Amino acid sequence: MTVPLVIVGCGGHGREVLTIAHAMNVAALLPRWQVLGFVDDRPDEAHLKRVQRLDVPYLGGVSWFSEAPADTHHVIGIGDPRVRRSVAERIDRYGIPAASLVHPDATLGVDLRYGPGLVAFAGARVTTNVTLGRHVHLNQNCTVGHDCELADHVSVNPLAAVSGECRLAEGVLVGTTAAVLQGLRVGRDSTVAAGACVVRDVPAGVVVKGVPAR
Repeated sequence: MTVPLVIVGCGGHGREVLTIAHAMNVAALLPRWQVLGFVDDRPDEAHLKRVQRLDVPYLGGVSWFSEAPADTHHVIGIGDPRVRRSVAERIDRYGIPAASLVHPDATLGVDLRYGPGLVAFAGARVTTNVTLGRHVHLNQNCTVGHDCELADHVSVNPLAAVSGECRLAEGVLVGTTAAVLQGLRVGRDSTVAAGACVVRDVPAGVVVKGVPAR
C-alpha cells in the first residue's frame, strides 16, 4: 500500500523527516510513503536550494492542502513545539490526516500508545507503558523511560533523557543532552535548555537551564 505524504517545513528538521520516510521505504515497512513534496509558508532561499538537491518538489504554502488529493497524509517537520501546534491547527481545518513516521532504527516498547503525527528518529528509545500525544517528536538517540506521559507537540531533542514516570505537558521542549529525572513534571510550553538536569518539577511557560536546572 502506497500513501501520498507531504512534509510540512522544508528547513533542516523537515528534511531530516524525509530521511525517515526514505528509510521506512527501504526497509519495506508499510505503508510505503510516496513523498509528494514539501509545503512551507515562508521558506528560506537556502533551504529551497537544499530541497531541490533532494529531488523533492516545493509545493507552496500550507494552503496547498485545500486542493490536496483525498488520500494525502501530512507530517510536520518543524522542531519548535509551539510553531508545530499552530501549523497542526491550521492543517486540521483541511481534514488532512497526520501520518506517524518511525525510523527502522528506533525502538518503541510494549504497551505504547501514541497519537497521530508521531515522528521517531533513528536511535530514539521508548521503553514500556508510555503514552505519547499528537505530533510528538523524538529526536536522534533520545530516551523516554517507563510509564511516562508526553502530551501533544512535545519535542525531546537528540541525546536527551526523560526518566521513568515523568509527565511532560503540551508543548514542552527538552533540549539536546538534557535530563529530566524520575517522576518529575514539566509544565505546558516550558523549555528545558540543552544540557540541563531537571531535579524538581518545572512550572508552565518557563525556560530552565543548568545543573541543577533553575
